[in-house]
Amino acid sequence: MHNWFECKINYEKIAEDGIQKKVTEPYLVDALSFTEAEARIIEEMRPYISGDFTVMDIKRARYSETFLNDTGDRFYKVKIHMITLDEKSGTEKKTPVQMLAQASTIHDAISVIDTGMKGTMADYVIASVTETALMDIFPFVAEAKTIEKSEEETADSDE
Repeated sequence: MHNWFECKINYEKIAEDGIQKKVTEPYLVDALSFTEAEARIIEEMRPYISGDFTVMDIKRARYSETFLNDTGDRFYKVKIHMITLDEKSGTEKKTPVQMLAQASTIHDAISVIDTGMKGTMADYVIASVTETALMDIFPFVAEAKTIEKSEEETADSDE
């Protein structure tokens, strides 16, 4: 399971009209702690920002699932209600769950969620879809050296 942290970065950005202005932009980082989230966002943003930048805020973001779509350029927070049947009372129970979908439009976000939820057996209802201000997300990716090492070990064992 992912531990998502929303990190706000403050830096000077050159606008389309050529004027420099200070901006604060939110990014989503997968990390184990607040300290790791700060280190990861600094590492991820350093190549893209020239000059100084400051991590202004870090807060935990509770998304049970993220559905990434390479064609999407925006991120949408989708609240769904998982519907379960209470066997004792015979009534339906709705459990709210927050998800994140990458898409170009709200309709695409709904489609991404529906596609991602196809394999589940649970019934659900989409309660709300809201566009977020997130600029990008950085999921955890295992170190390249670790992957190369395991590939070499696999190749050695096959021989």
